[in-house]
Amino acid sequence: MRPKHILLVEDYPANVLVATTLLEDFGYSYEVASCGEEAIEKIQNGAFNAALMDVQLGTELCGFETTRRVRAWEKTRTLSRLPIIAMTAHALAGDRERCLEAGMDDYISKPFDADELKDKLQSLAA
Repeated sequence: MRPKHILLVEDYPANVLVATTLLEDFGYSYEVASCGEEAIEKIQNGAFNAALMDVQLGTELCGFETTRRVRAWEKTRTLSRLPIIAMTAHALAGDRERCLEAGMDDYISKPFDADELKDKLQSLAA
């Protein structure tokens, strides 16, 4: 059986290292996109079971806008919705709601709790 394939959208190398180490430990295969534009291209050309999306990418497209564009593209193609889990270092009031409004399916704060991340991936990356 082929492992679940996850897209990690993260521009900070230390967070990429932590997340990819966890993904490997969980038995997932993965690809990394370091900006919103690259994430959209990979989603349009790849087959992923879920995406982990940093909401504060240091590029032109933040995670919110990247997600909005992915959702719009999915609608034009009548594709099933890719599960997207927001990742943010800021666990402020209203952040979860902003993520869901942008089209994300769930939310996790950084630094990651490994068990929480594993549970979220297992529930969404079916």
